[in-house]
Amino acid sequence: MTPPEPPALVYAFAVCRGGDLPGTALDALDALDVLAELPGLPELPGLPGPGTGAPVRTLAAGPLTAVVQDVPAAGFGEAALRQRLADRDELERCARAHHAVITAAAALAPTVPLPLATLYLDDGRVREALGERETSFLSALDRIAGRAEWGVKVYAPTGPPPAPQTASEAASETSSETASAVGPGSGRAYLDRVRTRQRNREQRHTLALRAAERVDAVVRGLAVAARRLRPHGVEVTGAHRTHVLNAAYLLDLGRERELHAALASLRRDETDVQIELSGPWAPYSFADGGIADGGTAP
Repeated sequence: MTPPEPPALVYAFAVCRGGDLPGTALDALDALDVLAELPGLPELPGLPGPGTGAPVRTLAAGPLTAVVQDVPAAGFGEAALRQRLADRDELERCARAHHAVITAAAALAPTVPLPLATLYLDDGRVREALGERETSFLSALDRIAGRAEWGVKVYAPTGPPPAPQTASEAASETSSETASAVGPGSGRAYLDRVRTRQRNREQRHTLALRAAERVDAVVRGLAVAARRLRPHGVEVTGAHRTHVLNAAYLLDLGRERELHAALASLRRDETDVQIELSGPWAPYSFADGGIADGGTAP
Protein backbone atom coordinates (compact mmCIF):
# COMPACT_ATOMS: atom_id res chain seq x y z
CA MET A 1 0.00 0.00 0.00
CA THR A 2 1.41 3.39 -1.03
CA PRO A 3 1.92 5.69 1.98
CA PRO A 4 0.03 8.97 1.80
CA GLU A 5 1.91 12.04 0.64
CA PRO A 6 2.75 14.62 3.30
CA PRO A 7 0.80 17.89 3.01
CA ALA A 8 4.00 19.85 2.29
CA LEU A 9 7.49 19.26 0.93
CA VAL A 10 10.67 21.29 1.28
CA TYR A 11 12.07 22.85 -1.89
CA ALA A 12 15.82 23.56 -1.62
CA PHE A 13 17.33 26.31 -3.77
CA ALA A 14 20.89 26.74 -2.60
CA VAL A 15 23.48 26.17 0.12
CA CYS A 16 25.61 28.79 1.90
CA ARG A 17 28.05 28.64 4.76
CA GLY A 18 26.39 28.80 8.18
CA GLY A 19 26.06 32.37 9.41
CA ASP A 20 26.70 33.93 5.98
CA LEU A 21 23.00 34.26 5.24
CA PRO A 22 21.03 34.73 8.48
CA GLY A 23 17.26 34.57 8.35
CA THR A 24 17.00 38.33 8.86
CA ALA A 25 18.92 38.84 5.61
CA LEU A 26 16.02 37.49 3.60
CA ASP A 27 13.95 40.60 4.29
CA ALA A 28 16.71 42.75 2.79
CA LEU A 29 16.48 40.84 -0.48
CA ASP A 30 13.26 42.67 -1.37
CA ALA A 31 15.44 45.65 -2.27
CA LEU A 32 17.04 43.62 -5.08
CA ASP A 33 13.72 43.74 -7.01
CA VAL A 34 13.98 40.07 -7.91
CA LEU A 35 10.26 40.07 -8.69
CA ALA A 36 10.66 42.40 -11.65
CA GLU A 37 11.06 39.62 -14.22
CA LEU A 38 8.65 37.18 -12.65
CA PRO A 39 5.15 38.28 -13.75
CA GLY A 40 2.33 36.49 -12.02
CA LEU A 41 4.21 35.58 -8.85
CA PRO A 42 2.89 36.89 -5.55
CA GLU A 43 4.76 39.43 -3.44
CA LEU A 44 6.29 37.21 -0.77
CA PRO A 45 7.64 38.59 2.49
CA GLY A 46 11.10 37.21 1.80
CA LEU A 47 12.07 35.88 -1.62
CA PRO A 48 9.96 34.89 -4.60
CA GLY A 49 9.93 31.12 -4.84
CA PRO A 50 7.82 29.08 -7.25
CA GLY A 51 4.70 31.04 -6.31
CA THR A 52 3.33 29.05 -3.37
CA GLY A 53 2.76 31.91 -0.93
CA ALA A 54 5.17 30.51 1.68
CA PRO A 55 8.24 32.60 2.51
CA VAL A 56 11.68 31.50 1.47
CA ARG A 57 13.67 30.78 4.63
CA THR A 58 17.04 29.57 5.82
CA LEU A 59 17.62 26.18 7.40
CA ALA A 60 20.71 25.58 9.54
CA ALA A 61 22.53 22.29 9.01
CA GLY A 62 25.76 22.20 11.01
CA PRO A 63 28.30 24.49 9.34
CA LEU A 64 25.97 24.99 6.37
CA THR A 65 22.74 26.88 5.70
CA ALA A 66 20.17 25.84 3.12
CA VAL A 67 17.84 28.31 1.39
CA VAL A 68 14.48 26.54 1.27
CA GLN A 69 10.74 27.02 0.89
CA ASP A 70 7.79 24.90 1.98
CA VAL A 71 5.70 23.87 -1.02
CA PRO A 72 2.42 21.91 -1.24
CA ALA A 73 2.88 18.24 -2.05
CA ALA A 74 -0.19 18.40 -4.27
CA GLY A 75 1.66 20.66 -6.70
CA PHE A 76 5.21 19.39 -6.20
CA GLY A 77 4.87 15.64 -5.72
CA GLU A 78 6.57 13.40 -8.27
CA ALA A 79 3.62 12.98 -10.65
CA ALA A 80 2.43 16.59 -10.39
CA LEU A 81 5.93 17.97 -10.88
CA ARG A 82 6.58 15.78 -13.90
CA GLN A 83 3.40 17.05 -15.50
CA ARG A 84 4.16 20.70 -14.68
CA LEU A 85 7.71 20.62 -16.00
CA ALA A 86 6.57 18.94 -19.22
CA ASP A 87 4.79 22.22 -20.02
CA ARG A 88 7.28 24.60 -21.62
CA ASP A 89 5.77 27.77 -20.16
CA GLU A 90 5.52 26.29 -16.67
CA LEU A 91 9.09 24.99 -16.88
CA GLU A 92 10.32 28.46 -17.81
CA ARG A 93 8.34 30.08 -14.99
CA CYS A 94 9.72 27.66 -12.40
CA ALA A 95 13.26 27.99 -13.74
CA ARG A 96 13.11 31.79 -13.59
CA ALA A 97 11.79 31.76 -10.02
CA HIS A 98 14.43 29.21 -9.01
CA HIS A 99 17.17 31.33 -10.58
CA ALA A 100 15.86 34.54 -8.97
CA VAL A 101 16.16 33.07 -5.48
CA ILE A 102 19.69 31.80 -6.14
CA THR A 103 20.76 35.13 -7.64
CA ALA A 104 19.39 37.06 -4.68
CA ALA A 105 21.10 34.77 -2.16
CA ALA A 106 24.38 34.91 -4.10
CA ALA A 107 24.32 38.70 -3.88
CA LEU A 108 24.61 38.36 -0.10
CA ALA A 109 26.98 35.42 0.36
CA PRO A 110 28.89 32.71 -1.55
CA THR A 111 26.16 30.35 -2.74
CA VAL A 112 26.14 26.84 -4.18
CA PRO A 113 23.10 26.59 -6.49
CA LEU A 114 21.06 23.39 -6.35
CA PRO A 115 19.32 21.87 -9.38
CA LEU A 116 15.80 22.87 -10.34
CA ALA A 117 13.15 21.01 -8.33
CA THR A 118 15.41 19.72 -5.55
CA LEU A 119 12.76 18.47 -3.09
CA TYR A 120 12.78 16.74 0.28
CA LEU A 121 10.15 15.31 2.58
CA ASP A 122 10.99 17.61 5.48
CA ASP A 123 13.67 19.72 7.14
CA GLY A 124 15.28 16.65 8.64
CA ARG A 125 15.87 15.12 5.21
CA VAL A 126 17.45 18.37 4.00
CA ARG A 127 19.84 18.34 6.96
CA GLU A 128 20.70 14.71 6.28
CA ALA A 129 21.49 15.45 2.63
CA LEU A 130 23.69 18.42 3.52
CA GLY A 131 25.43 16.41 6.22
CA GLU A 132 26.28 13.66 3.75
CA ARG A 133 27.89 16.19 1.40
CA GLU A 134 29.24 18.57 4.01
CA THR A 135 32.88 18.33 2.95
CA SER A 136 32.15 18.82 -0.75
CA PHE A 137 29.82 21.74 -0.05
CA LEU A 138 32.43 23.48 2.08
CA SER A 139 35.07 22.90 -0.61
CA ALA A 140 32.75 24.33 -3.25
CA LEU A 141 32.03 27.38 -1.11
CA ASP A 142 35.76 27.97 -0.63
CA ARG A 143 36.27 27.67 -4.39
CA ILE A 144 33.60 30.20 -5.38
CA ALA A 145 34.01 32.76 -2.57
CA GLY A 146 34.78 36.20 -3.99
CA ARG A 147 34.18 35.01 -7.55
CA ALA A 148 31.45 35.04 -10.17
CA GLU A 149 30.67 33.07 -13.31
CA TRP A 150 30.71 34.63 -16.77
CA GLY A 151 29.52 33.01 -19.97
CA VAL A 152 31.14 33.46 -23.39
CA LYS A 153 29.56 32.23 -26.60
CA VAL A 154 31.13 32.36 -30.05
CA TYR A 155 29.09 31.96 -33.21
CA ALA A 156 30.09 31.50 -36.84
CA PRO A 157 27.68 33.28 -39.19
CA THR A 158 26.55 31.09 -42.06
CA GLY A 159 25.33 33.96 -44.22
CA PRO A 160 21.87 35.36 -44.87
CA PRO A 161 19.12 33.01 -46.00
CA PRO A 162 18.59 32.82 -49.76
CA ALA A 163 15.91 35.18 -51.04
CA PRO A 164 12.68 33.38 -51.98
CA GLN A 165 12.44 32.72 -55.68
CA THR A 166 9.64 33.92 -57.84
CA ALA A 167 7.87 31.39 -60.04
CA SER A 168 9.60 32.72 -63.16
CA GLU A 169 13.06 32.56 -61.49
CA ALA A 170 12.45 28.98 -60.39
CA ALA A 171 11.31 28.00 -63.87
CA SER A 172 14.35 29.68 -65.42
CA GLU A 173 16.73 27.93 -63.02
CA THR A 174 15.12 24.56 -63.69
CA SER A 175 15.37 25.13 -67.44
CA SER A 176 19.03 26.11 -67.12
CA GLU A 177 19.87 23.04 -65.02
CA THR A 178 18.07 20.80 -67.50
CA ALA A 179 20.00 22.30 -70.37
CA SER A 180 23.28 21.88 -68.51
CA ALA A 181 22.48 18.29 -67.63
CA VAL A 182 22.43 17.24 -71.27
CA GLY A 183 25.54 19.23 -72.27
CA PRO A 184 29.06 17.73 -72.42
CA GLY A 185 30.81 17.72 -69.05
CA SER A 186 27.76 19.12 -67.29
CA GLY A 187 27.79 16.45 -64.55
CA ARG A 188 31.43 17.12 -63.74
CA ALA A 189 30.84 20.90 -63.60
CA TYR A 190 27.91 20.43 -61.26
CA LEU A 191 29.93 18.20 -58.92
CA ASP A 192 32.78 20.72 -58.99
CA ARG A 193 30.39 23.46 -57.89
CA VAL A 194 29.05 21.28 -55.07
CA ARG A 195 32.57 20.41 -53.90
CA THR A 196 33.61 24.06 -53.99
CA ARG A 197 30.67 25.13 -51.86
CA GLN A 198 31.35 22.32 -49.40
CA ARG A 199 35.05 23.19 -49.25
CA ASN A 200 34.26 26.85 -48.62
CA ARG A 201 31.89 25.93 -45.79
CA GLU A 202 34.51 23.69 -44.21
CA GLN A 203 37.15 26.41 -44.47
CA ARG A 204 34.86 28.98 -42.85
CA HIS A 205 34.04 26.54 -40.06
CA THR A 206 37.72 25.78 -39.48
CA LEU A 207 38.52 29.50 -39.28
CA ALA A 208 35.67 29.99 -36.82
CA LEU A 209 36.90 27.13 -34.62
CA ARG A 210 40.39 28.60 -34.56
CA ALA A 211 38.97 32.00 -33.63
CA ALA A 212 36.95 30.39 -30.85
CA GLU A 213 40.09 28.76 -29.47
CA ARG A 214 41.85 32.13 -29.41
CA VAL A 215 38.88 33.67 -27.57
CA ASP A 216 38.90 30.82 -25.06
CA ALA A 217 42.64 31.16 -24.47
CA VAL A 218 42.38 34.90 -23.73
CA VAL A 219 39.47 34.55 -21.30
CA ARG A 220 41.05 31.53 -19.59
CA GLY A 221 44.04 33.75 -18.91
CA LEU A 222 41.82 35.98 -16.78
CA ALA A 223 39.89 33.19 -15.04
CA VAL A 224 40.67 30.93 -12.11
CA ALA A 225 38.65 28.11 -13.68
CA ALA A 226 36.94 27.41 -16.99
CA ARG A 227 34.51 24.87 -18.32
CA ARG A 228 33.45 23.99 -21.85
CA LEU A 229 29.72 23.41 -22.21
CA ARG A 230 27.76 21.73 -24.98
CA PRO A 231 27.16 24.11 -27.90
CA HIS A 232 23.54 24.93 -28.70
CA GLY A 233 21.84 23.44 -31.72
CA VAL A 234 20.04 25.19 -34.54
CA GLU A 235 16.79 25.22 -32.55
CA VAL A 236 18.41 27.76 -30.21
CA THR A 237 20.86 29.62 -32.45
CA GLY A 238 18.70 29.82 -35.57
CA ALA A 239 19.62 28.55 -39.00
CA HIS A 240 21.98 31.39 -39.90
CA ARG A 241 24.76 30.93 -37.38
CA THR A 242 26.61 27.99 -35.84
CA HIS A 243 27.57 27.80 -32.17
CA VAL A 244 31.30 27.03 -32.01
CA LEU A 245 32.13 27.91 -28.37
CA ASN A 246 29.96 27.72 -25.27
CA ALA A 247 32.10 28.22 -22.18
CA ALA A 248 31.82 29.34 -18.57
CA TYR A 249 34.60 31.09 -16.67
CA LEU A 250 35.06 31.71 -12.96
CA LEU A 251 36.61 35.13 -12.36
CA ASP A 252 37.65 36.95 -9.23
CA LEU A 253 35.37 39.85 -8.41
CA GLY A 254 36.90 43.09 -9.64
CA ARG A 255 38.21 41.75 -12.96
CA GLU A 256 35.10 42.73 -14.92
CA ARG A 257 36.82 45.70 -16.59
CA GLU A 258 39.68 43.51 -17.81
CA LEU A 259 37.21 40.99 -19.18
CA HIS A 260 35.20 43.59 -21.09
CA ALA A 261 38.38 45.16 -22.48
CA ALA A 262 39.73 41.78 -23.61
CA LEU A 263 36.49 40.91 -25.41
CA ALA A 264 36.32 44.34 -27.04
CA SER A 265 39.80 43.73 -28.46
CA LEU A 266 38.86 40.22 -29.59
CA ARG A 267 35.77 41.51 -31.37
CA ARG A 268 37.96 43.92 -33.35
CA ASP A 269 40.43 41.18 -34.29
CA GLU A 270 38.17 38.17 -34.81
CA THR A 271 35.88 39.52 -37.51
CA ASP A 272 34.89 36.06 -38.76
CA VAL A 273 32.87 35.27 -35.62
CA GLN A 274 30.32 36.82 -33.27
CA ILE A 275 31.28 36.95 -29.57
CA GLU A 276 28.68 37.25 -26.81
CA LEU A 277 29.28 37.79 -23.08
CA SER A 278 26.78 37.16 -20.29
CA GLY A 279 27.02 37.53 -16.53
CA PRO A 280 27.91 37.85 -13.81
CA TRP A 281 26.05 34.75 -12.67
CA ALA A 282 25.91 32.66 -9.57
CA PRO A 283 28.59 29.99 -10.17
CA TYR A 284 26.33 27.22 -11.49
CA SER A 285 29.09 25.63 -13.56
CA PHE A 286 31.64 25.51 -10.74
CA ALA A 287 29.58 24.44 -7.72
CA ASP A 288 30.43 20.76 -7.99
CA GLY A 289 29.85 20.28 -4.29
CA GLY A 290 26.09 20.31 -4.95
CA ILE A 291 23.61 17.49 -4.47
CA ALA A 292 22.56 17.14 -8.08
CA ASP A 293 22.11 13.42 -7.59
CA GLY A 294 20.57 13.64 -4.14
CA GLY A 295 17.60 15.97 -4.37
CA THR A 296 14.58 14.26 -5.83
CA ALA A 297 10.88 14.20 -5.42
CA PRO A 298 9.88 11.66 -2.77
